[in-house]
Amino acid sequence: MSELVEAQERPVHVYLPHRAGLPRLSTYFGTLWRRRHFAIELSRASMRAAHTNTFFGQFWLVISPALNAAVYFLLVNIIRGGNSGPDFFIHLLAGLFAFNFISATMTAGAESVVRGGSLVLNTAFPLLLLPWSSLRTAFFRFLPSLLILFAFFAYFDWFGPHPLACEKATGVCVDLNTVHFSVVQLMAIPAFALIFIFAAGLAALMAAVQVYFRDTTQFLPYATRIWLYLSPVLYYAEQMKPWMLKFEYFNPLYPLLGVWTDTLARGIMPPLTWWLGAAGWAFGTLLIGTLYFISREREFAVRI
Repeated sequence: MSELVEAQERPVHVYLPHRAGLPRLSTYFGTLWRRRHFAIELSRASMRAAHTNTFFGQFWLVISPALNAAVYFLLVNIIRGGNSGPDFFIHLLAGLFAFNFISATMTAGAESVVRGGSLVLNTAFPLLLLPWSSLRTAFFRFLPSLLILFAFFAYFDWFGPHPLACEKATGVCVDLNTVHFSVVQLMAIPAFALIFIFAAGLAALMAAVQVYFRDTTQFLPYATRIWLYLSPVLYYAEQMKPWMLKFEYFNPLYPLLGVWTDTLARGIMPPLTWWLGAAGWAFGTLLIGTLYFISREREFAVRI
C-alpha cells in the first residue's frame, strides 16, 4: 500500500512530441541537470567495459599516452637526432594530446545516439546526455596524458641538457633550452576550458548528424587525419606555409590549439586575437551543436 502511495506521489514528466523546433529550454536543461547522474554512470560503465578483458585494465589510461609519447620521443629526439629541441617535443605532445581529446569526443559523440538505440526507444530522458556522457569519458581518458606531459616537462627543465649560446663581445649567455615552468602556464586552464566547450558542441552536432547520415563515422578517420595535418600540431603555427595561413580563419583548431600549446608548452602569452578566435569558435560550436541536437532529438526514435 505504501508503495502504491509513493508511486502516486512520484512526479510524472510528460514528453510532448515535436518533430522539429526547440522545447522550453529552461525545462529541458533543468531535466538535463537532474538526470546528470545517469550520464555519469553511463560514462563510468563505458570506461570499465573498455579494458575489462585486458591484463592491465584501467592502467591502460596511463599506458596509452605514455606509449604515444615514447613513439614521438623516438621519432623526434632519437631518429631525427634531437635537432628539433625539447621545446618542440613538448609542443608536439601537448598538441597531440589535446587533438586526441577532441577527435575522441567527436567520434564517440557521433556514435552515442545510434549505439544507445535501445535506451532511446525504451527510456524517456534528454538525449543530450548521451553525447555529453561521451565527452566525460574522453575527458577522464585525457587526464593521464597531463601526467605524462608533466613528467617530460620536468625532465627537460630540471635534468635535460641546457646548452648555452654566448656572445664573445658581451659574454652574455642564453639558455637554448626554453622548457621552463612559469606562471603563464596557469593560462592553459582557461585555454583547455575553451577546448572542452568546443568539444561539447562538436559531440552534440556530430551525434545528430550521424542519425541522419550513417556513413559519417566511416569518413571521420580520414577527416580527422586531414584536420591534424592542417592544424599546428606537428609544427609551429608560424611554420605554416603562407598559402595555408589563409585557411586559419576557417580552422577552429588554429586558435584553440594555439592558445593551449603556447601557454602550456612554450610558456608565452598568445595574442588577444587568438583568445577571441578560440572563444568564438568554442561558444559558437556549443550553441549551434546543442540547439541543433535538441531541435531534432524527438525525431531520433523513428530514425534509429
